[in-house]
Amino acid sequence: MKAIFYDTYGPPDLLELRDIDKPVVYDDEVLVRVHAAGLNICDCFSVRGAPFAMRMVTGLLKPK
Repeated sequence: MKAIFYDTYGPPDLLELRDIDKPVVYDDEVLVRVHAAGLNICDCFSVRGAPFAMRMVTGLLKPK
């Protein structure tokens, strides 16, 4: 399974596609296959770490 990660704030070029283990699905859960996902301006700001006050929620020096 693949996932997008970012380990530091900055431009979208820092986003990294990684292979991860498929999560364990329990009896009361479902695993959803995503073919496409949308982004909005808040997602873009979150990756950049802007505005600076947003870092109080997402991580001061690097994303949580």
